[in-house]
Amino acid sequence: MSPMQRLYAQPWVQWLLRHRFLKFGTVGASGTFVNLGVLYLAQEFLFRFIEPADLRLNVSLVLAIFCATLNNFLWNRAWTWRDRRHHHRHRSQLGQFGQYAMACWVGIALQIIFTKLLVVYFHYLIANAAAIVLSSVFNFVVNDLWTFRHRKTPAAKADD
Repeated sequence: MSPMQRLYAQPWVQWLLRHRFLKFGTVGASGTFVNLGVLYLAQEFLFRFIEPADLRLNVSLVLAIFCATLNNFLWNRAWTWRDRRHHHRHRSQLGQFGQYAMACWVGIALQIIFTKLLVVYFHYLIANAAAIVLSSVFNFVVNDLWTFRHRKTPAAKADD
């Protein structure tokens, strides 16, 4: 068995390559564009008056991450985990967004930390893009297992 075949045989690799993760990645890519676009607009235009530049970057990051999180939640709910929407009718969309945001807080914290660490070596947009990639796998796992998890219906529970 070749090294690549052994790698692809690993359960964690098979799990990452599932169809749902590809959808999550596509949504994440759209969120990356939203994040980078808002970050650029905020940093270069909207918050240009904020000094020092480090504070401006912090404020710009908060706005960019919020906009990307909202974008990703809406697309993940409508597309990535669409098959699980009927399991979440007891919660409002705002309530589920709150849960989604809570599930993403560690990923958001990681994104900010990695951006701040990498901005010393790279342009802020490149640093932020790398930080987004590093935190995306964590976000998928938490949201698949918690925010959009499959909940058994009472009838299905009785059959178990």
